[in-house]
Amino acid sequence: MTTTSRPLTGRHVAMIFVIGFSIIISVNLLLAYSAISTFPGLEVKNSYVASQKFDENRMAQTALGWSVLAQARGDEVVLSITDAQGAPVEVASLEATLGRATHVRDDQTPAFVFDGSRYVAPAQLAPGNWNLRMKALAEDGTVFQQRVILHIPKGAE
Repeated sequence: MTTTSRPLTGRHVAMIFVIGFSIIISVNLLLAYSAISTFPGLEVKNSYVASQKFDENRMAQTALGWSVLAQARGDEVVLSITDAQGAPVEVASLEATLGRATHVRDDQTPAFVFDGSRYVAPAQLAPGNWNLRMKALAEDGTVFQQRVILHIPKGAE
């Protein structure tokens, strides 16, 4: 039995390199597109404007002495806001967005209701890390903003 082998020529080697690098570049472009299209990357619309009052806002928020804790309880999110003495705080207004850190596809706007000691809202949460980006307004008009991390373990749904 005779086998005929074709010699490896410069043309073959060039084609191997062109095809190999084409695959690598295509995969990199696909991954870059996927990363950019799924992550908004914005915390504020204009970082320069936000930085102008950052220290002033931080000091006013710190002076409130509030602590925030978010927990998942069944199909609800419980948000506890307490003052420096540990007493529950009822805010003038509360806005929140609950979502993943990596994309906005799962973002929810929970409708929190104060039950006398904490804020409760229905929410559907899959396992993993969630961010609760909240903005509360104190009775004196001070804005309190915080991102609270909420971890949902597997099997907790």
